[in-house]
Amino acid sequence: MLEILTVCTGNICRSPLAAQLLTARLHDLDVVALSAGTRARGGEPMTPEAAQLAADRGIPADTAAAHRARYLQPAHLQEPVLLLAMAREHRRAIVEADPTRLRSTFTIREFARLAADVTDNEIRAAAHAAGDDPASRVAAALDVVGGRRGLTLPPADPDDDDVIDPFGRSAATYERSAAQLIPAVDAVTRVFHASLTRNTPVAD
Repeated sequence: MLEILTVCTGNICRSPLAAQLLTARLHDLDVVALSAGTRARGGEPMTPEAAQLAADRGIPADTAAAHRARYLQPAHLQEPVLLLAMAREHRRAIVEADPTRLRSTFTIREFARLAADVTDNEIRAAAHAAGDDPASRVAAALDVVGGRRGLTLPPADPDDDDVIDPFGRSAATYERSAAQLIPAVDAVTRVFHASLTRNTPVAD
């Protein structure tokens, strides 16, 4: 099974919601998403507001209820094929903890921005060339997306690569945070489906 790790601060709002959505959308590909927080207090549940956002988007209530926060440890960085930070501060913390993961670490909105410049056919071609091993296929696809760094225009506002932290804020802020997160989850889902579905690329 392939693993994705999502990372935020407390691991009770953004990263568990992202992980639950990714796990639900990629279950048919034998991919699971886990989450952790750079300042998490181990064992804390999702906030009620985040759990409601999950439920509103089809996540079973017992899945959200079962979540318990994890403090990010270096060991958590070893297995995932992709590390998705909710904000640049979390991306920096991941890379400082394990510099070897630089190429496979993105903020989730950065990933979406770069992936928008890559076609499904480009992803399929890279995955096809990598062979049949799922991890190799995903790694090849991520190399294509990561290769857009320095080529794709950066956002006008650097904050646009972050998902806003809604903790302790209004319901409207939770909704705004989800509105930033969901399209990025869609982008990750697209790349994984394109890389792991055994379709032969076609000529453009």
